[in-house]
Amino acid sequence: MSDTPGGLTRVERLLPVLERLAGARLRVWRVDPAGTRALTSAGEGSGWIPPLDGGETGRRVDTPEGPAWFEPVRDTGGVWLEVGEGGPAPGAGASAPPGALAEILGAVLSAERDASQVAAELSERYEEIDLIYTISEILGHTIRLDEAAERILREVSTVVGARRATLLFYDAEQQMLRIIAARGMSAQEAEPIEVDDPCSVAARVFREMRIVSYDPTDPKALNPGCAEGRNYRGKAFLSVPVLHAAPGARGKPIGVINLTDREGEDAFTAGDRKLVAAIANQIGAAIENARLVARDQDQQRLRRELELARDLQHKLLPSPLVLAARVDVAARCRQAESVGGDFYNLLNLRADRIGVMIGDVTSHGFGAALIMALVMAASGIHAESAETPAEVLRRIEESLTDELASTEMLLTVFYAVVDPQAGRLTYANAGHPHAFLVSTRTGQAARLEATRPPLGSATAPGENTVLTWARRETIICLFTDGVTEALGVRGERFGEERVLGHVARLKDRPAREILESVHADLAGFTGGAPPADDRTVVILKV
Repeated sequence: MSDTPGGLTRVERLLPVLERLAGARLRVWRVDPAGTRALTSAGEGSGWIPPLDGGETGRRVDTPEGPAWFEPVRDTGGVWLEVGEGGPAPGAGASAPPGALAEILGAVLSAERDASQVAAELSERYEEIDLIYTISEILGHTIRLDEAAERILREVSTVVGARRATLLFYDAEQQMLRIIAARGMSAQEAEPIEVDDPCSVAARVFREMRIVSYDPTDPKALNPGCAEGRNYRGKAFLSVPVLHAAPGARGKPIGVINLTDREGEDAFTAGDRKLVAAIANQIGAAIENARLVARDQDQQRLRRELELARDLQHKLLPSPLVLAARVDVAARCRQAESVGGDFYNLLNLRADRIGVMIGDVTSHGFGAALIMALVMAASGIHAESAETPAEVLRRIEESLTDELASTEMLLTVFYAVVDPQAGRLTYANAGHPHAFLVSTRTGQAARLEATRPPLGSATAPGENTVLTWARRETIICLFTDGVTEALGVRGERFGEERVLGHVARLKDRPAREILESVHADLAGFTGGAPPADDRTVVILKV
């Protein structure tokens, strides 16, 4: 029975009705370990206490007001109904015998007890619902879970009454469970837990993906932890896995919630386990969402960085317009990735000379792009100060010795200087295979052979090759192996002959038209497939 003010008020209101029905005064008493006491104001004032025990049989008792019948109220925990003299007695032909009156009173008290229990349960459910809503609000307004973890742990441990709590996340790279939030202890003081630790309850929960709890009040309960080395201050504990399951997939463990040192009774209930498991599922979904958001942000940031790197690299390559007033030149560089290792350079030199360079780093991507950028910077400096192309290449190699050694990359470079006034072309070729002079009269192509190994493979300066140059009689055609080794739809290579064929056929046309013809043929040959290697073509007519 509940002794709530609401319950007693109902009994007080009920007694006058029952007294009229019984034709006698009524009082309500309760017998419990603390003694016998009146539950209604009608039993107060005299100081007399009826000699009752915990029996279940009605009896007559002499009271200060005279004889009275005492009837036990069934299923109410020691409550008795006193029916005073002048009222009905067993066998007296009363219209409402004491048993019937006690039954009515018991029904009222039982209803009040049930209502109190329902109210208590609703109050508990409200706390749980409010907690779940609060956690949802926390997780819904943050992307970084480390910012929300402390508050989540505080809310959960408060509702279930745990003074100490930890929230651990799985570090897949180190195969460890690391504490990211703690209550009642310092997270910095706790060592990471190896997931295969046989003595760790948290590790076991993570591995087996199931709740593990211990109730010391249960004599049959076995402590699942090791006998020694437990750091818990409380005896009971509750450890719940944090799981995440994609739609249609089996759940995977991503963390653990530990709760211990409970306030009040040192035992966690089945309701506590269900509640914390529900919270763990929320956290699991939030962790996965946060990881997806972080991964998407990383990908977006990487794309922006790649776009920036590509733009910067393209800006390093000179526009053909730098030589447009003196020569007819066209050039294009297309990387296989956002950035690459192909490059070219066009230089206005002293005494009306013209410099043209093409290079190919034996790789592509960021490493090759770094070497390419260094070569572009070095070539502009050394081309002005060095006397010959061979000396330019030697100085470039010398300035890049450490970078080429650390990356284990090689660099093929062709560099030529055209001196129209002297009628001379001087070049040095560090292993670049695709450098040609094409006659504007016959369309015949002559290869400009290598004069030294690729940069990074030797320190010998190499030699210069000097050729006679006549205006409008030859075309310089330079390209990289990304062009010649491009594969067609049937698996065949594009080859040098197709490039040189376009130059010979269009030898009388502007350099721009020759370049466009080569790239149009290349796109059709490959079926528009993205390049597997960087592709660069330079056409120069003086």
